[in-house]
Order: sequence, then C-alpha cells, then structure tokens
Amino acid sequence: MASLWGYHDKPERFYTWFRPLLHMMLKSRPNEAHEALARMEAAGCLAVVVTQNIDSLHQAAGSRQVVELHGHTRTMTCLACGRRVASGPILEDVLRDGLPPPCPACGGLLKPDVVLFGEPLPYDMLSRAQHEALRADVMLIIGSSLEVMPAADLPLLAKRRGAKLVLVNRTPTALDDYMDLVLRADVVKAVGALAEVVCDVAMEQGGSAA
Repeated sequence: MASLWGYHDKPERFYTWFRPLLHMMLKSRPNEAHEALARMEAAGCLAVVVTQNIDSLHQAAGSRQVVELHGHTRTMTCLACGRRVASGPILEDVLRDGLPPPCPACGGLLKPDVVLFGEPLPYDMLSRAQHEALRADVMLIIGSSLEVMPAADLPLLAKRRGAKLVLVNRTPTALDDYMDLVLRADVVKAVGALAEVVCDVAMEQGGSAA
C-alpha cells in the first residue's frame, strides 16, 4: 500500500492506510525538540536540519533551513504530466473519506509529494544533505535508528571529513561506536538542554554555525 506501484493500482487502499496517519500529522504541533532546533538556527549555531519526517513540524517550529529527504504533504504532483499543486484543500477532502480529484491539467492521478517504496529520494534534497554532511563541524543525530539508507550514511560521510558526531537516542544503533558522544535520553528533554547550552555559548562567542 505504501509503494508507488500500489498507489498507481489502488490509490483508495493507500488512503485507507494513510488517512489515520494524515489526521494525526495535521493535528500535531511542534514539541520542545523542534523548537530547540529552531532556536539553535536563529542563534547561528545550527546550519541546517536534515529530516526523514514528512510532517513539516520543523518549519512550523521556526526552522528555515530544512532538508526533507522523504518529502512532505504540502504539495501533490500528477503522476502523468508532473504538474504540482497545493495539497491543503485536497487533503481536507481525503480526511472526509474522499480521494484526490484528477489533475486539473491532464486528468491524471495526483500523489502527495512523499517518498513511497519504489521511488528514489529527491535528488536535490539528498545532494544537499550530503553537501552539508561534508561541511559539518558537528553533526547532531536525533532519534534515528540509523538503519535506513542512504540517510544512515550521512553521519559516516561527516565523520570521514573530521566532524564530531553526537547521538541522542533512547536505544542503541548500529553506528554507536562511530559516535563521539552518545546520550541515552528522551529526545525532547535532551535536545532542549543541549540547545540551551549551545545557544549560551554561541552568544558568548558571537555565534558560529555547525
């Protein structure tokens, strides 16, 4: 159901599966970790957020530099002609047990701009994420199992260029041994505390992006 070919064949099955998740996403609000990252960016000590989430909560919290590796639900694209449209009104119909209307340009099937199984990651997003990994001084890895490629390779890419790696995760990952610091803690509490310290240091030093 969460595959591109499944969406082509039976989009109604996809939305039966996706509708509860969509409803949860649209009701969600940024937590303290999202807000902490936005404060770090505003203080000049966080260059970019690279995320596999599709919920746009980083932007809602105030982050401006966000790389969305798995896409988002803010727009939809026609699988036939490639036209892109805003998804807001369309998803409201979906939540009422409807299906997206045909593409206004060609009558084709509209699909949310999220990456399904069988689709490559957006090239511009992946290439920027890799570029940022190569220029990072410190990479903060938050709440990731580090099992999904190619995103899981980004810390190793940064490490090869000399970056320090800080992992905040409640459970072990396959890359723990590569980390310079591992924090086994609740993400929301830990990131909020880190942001407070980092922002204080940045203010003392005049701000430096990492």
